[in-house]
Amino acid sequence: MQSKYINPLSFSCLFVLLICCLACQDDNVSSELDIPLHFSVDTLRFDTVFTQAGSATRSFKIYNELDEAVILNSVSLNNASTSFFRLNVDGFAQNDAKNIRIEANDSIYVFVEVTIDPDNPLSISPYFIEESIFIQANNSNYTIQLEAWGQNANYIPNRQSGGRLNYVSCNFQDWVWDDPRPYVLYGVLLIDSCKLVLPPGTEVYVHGGIAINELGIFNDGLMVFLSNGSLRSQGTLEQPNLFKTDRLEEEFNEVQGQWSGILFSRGSFGNTISHTRIENSIVGISVDSAASVRIESSVIAYTGGSGISASHASIYAENSLFYQNGGSGISLNFGGNYLFNYCTIANYDNQDAALQANNIKCLTGDCSEILVNNLNCNFTNCIFTGNDRDEISFLDFYESSNPQGFDFQFEHCIVKVDELLNADEYPNFFDNCNNCINLQNSDTLFLNLDEFDLSLDTSSIAIDKGKEIPFIDLDILGNFRESNAVDIGCYEFQK
Repeated sequence: MQSKYINPLSFSCLFVLLICCLACQDDNVSSELDIPLHFSVDTLRFDTVFTQAGSATRSFKIYNELDEAVILNSVSLNNASTSFFRLNVDGFAQNDAKNIRIEANDSIYVFVEVTIDPDNPLSISPYFIEESIFIQANNSNYTIQLEAWGQNANYIPNRQSGGRLNYVSCNFQDWVWDDPRPYVLYGVLLIDSCKLVLPPGTEVYVHGGIAINELGIFNDGLMVFLSNGSLRSQGTLEQPNLFKTDRLEEEFNEVQGQWSGILFSRGSFGNTISHTRIENSIVGISVDSAASVRIESSVIAYTGGSGISASHASIYAENSLFYQNGGSGISLNFGGNYLFNYCTIANYDNQDAALQANNIKCLTGDCSEILVNNLNCNFTNCIFTGNDRDEISFLDFYESSNPQGFDFQFEHCIVKVDELLNADEYPNFFDNCNNCINLQNSDTLFLNLDEFDLSLDTSSIAIDKGKEIPFIDLDILGNFRESNAVDIGCYEFQK
């Protein structure tokens, strides 16, 4: 057996040298308040669609390009205790790592693991899971976005389409979304030469947010039907269709403006929306010049702007409900042709009218140059109410000198108007509002406004005050309307 002799003096020298190196290492830590860091990614995506319980791991690098070491005060998840994700920062497995050192001109790895069970309820494992990693180094703060998909769904057009314009054509054929799994939309979907058909029970969840690319900054999550594109949303009473945000946590249910909305662009026709609920968008439905839409037994709610915004368009709507819209429930601009029967527009908690209509289009910011187009709108058995004194707002370029240029008719409607009747406004409004009721604050109307139950109260002034309309025998819930004693609005009171 051979042994080696270690000189104690040499050992002492090595020990002193090690201490000196460690001391030098501490001395070379940057003391700058602003620490420039670089990252291999700004968004870490887990492109796995989880069809069964499982885990996936991704990583990114943090680069220190200084000639001195830096200390990361913290690397943490924004929901460290409840996150789907777990961190391993340079070998430290914790979701809130502290005092992580990166040597001069060096880098460290951050590993991120996600575990998802897609069989969990959507409130626990939604379609789209988004969190953030926060990195702090002295006064400098950085964020890395984390994105994962928690449920097995149809991702349209794909999971990497957020913030992009995505053009789809099917050569004038039908595009039928008949998969029982939900559809999750990313980015802006331009549908051309195509009829999109949504069978009963179709659920569409839209990923919104702010998009930034070479086109600029815009709101994401938009369906656009070009001139040769159209929509057939064929929901039924038993199986309604749904459009809403992909943020399915309970706290997002009533949040407005989470995605852009549905746009029928110039010339799009043959669009039908039946037994469909549209929620959480900026504008529920936008209808552009010479486009047409038919809406039946549908709901548009929790929009950041108007429920319907139309410009020189054609719309027919019946048995439909508009409420909790950040703008007007119905906004009719630059004229057009509109017919609404048995609709309820409840415009509370904002300063816009339930219905606003005009026949002009401004070509400049100050409206010094305008275009004029004739307006023809008719409302029968509709409710226009809200918290303002006037829930109907008109702007007529002709100022009544050309009745055909601004033709409006209301019949058996409940309205709420006050200043609209002033001498310089529309003092003869009720000449074009036959058998209408001007709602007073003391009048009873809805069952429970606080809970957004807009069915009729037992003492509602809307009961039996409507006009029977041929071939519209059912209300929004499929209840028969009482012959010769129909109610105003989308709900028929059940006696």
